[in-house]
Amino acid sequence: MKYSVSLKLNRDFRRLYSRGKFAACSTMVLYWRPNRLDQNRLGLTVSTKLGHAVTRNKIRRRLREIYRLHELELKRGMDLVIVARARAPQVDYWKLDRDFQKMARKLGLLPPEEKRP
Repeated sequence: MKYSVSLKLNRDFRRLYSRGKFAACSTMVLYWRPNRLDQNRLGLTVSTKLGHAVTRNKIRRRLREIYRLHELELKRGMDLVIVARARAPQVDYWKLDRDFQKMARKLGLLPPEEKRP
């Protein structure tokens, strides 16, 4: 993550949940809010309800990689929290990637997708 740092403080997560904008789908919820910095801050939340540590870490690694690949396209100066939902362990990487892009475009964080002829 070249232009991002981790979001670690509980108060930052709570502020995003209460005052941030969000988009949801079957695999994840994406919260965001401007942070007045020149860099993005990313937080990941994967509940113990989703499985054992191996499963949770696998989901975390996938979400972090998806964010890293789209980091240069995203707007700068925002806090993001990605919350994995119960369906996340059952779907493949590409479904998670499509869902992230769809939600980021819905929130205006990614440029609109170009239509191919």
